[in-house]
Amino acid sequence: MQDRDTRLTPRAREMRTNATKQENHLWYDYLRGYPIRFFRQFIIGEYITDFCCRRAKLVIELDGGYHLNRREYDEERDACLRGRGFEVLRFANEDVGYEFERVCRTIDEAVTRRGFKPPSLEGGGPKGRGMSHAP
Repeated sequence: MQDRDTRLTPRAREMRTNATKQENHLWYDYLRGYPIRFFRQFIIGEYITDFCCRRAKLVIELDGGYHLNRREYDEERDACLRGRGFEVLRFANEDVGYEFERVCRTIDEAVTRRGFKPPSLEGGGPKGRGMSHAP
């Protein structure tokens, strides 16, 4: 995908290195092992997304408290990404910390809507990491 501002590459690398606790949790305990490849801090146009699945055209954003003052910017950004054919999912950092299974199910539902079959959460998700499930 060449439709990206390569001047943002150093910043995207820095953001991967300095990821939040919630970004690392979602990445290492779910998305990294997902059967459909996701990328961290992926550049689309002039924006750096938290997570992106290019095949399913799905963007996942985790919002900390600073996003409360950036609502208009986030809406404009989301509209631009949707205009490029991406679905955008937004979760509060607290959701990843306290409602991890719901976040993962929501991602799976979005992947299904986009025409792909997600892993079953019955087996604990991709590679069985980070998901609690009944025996």
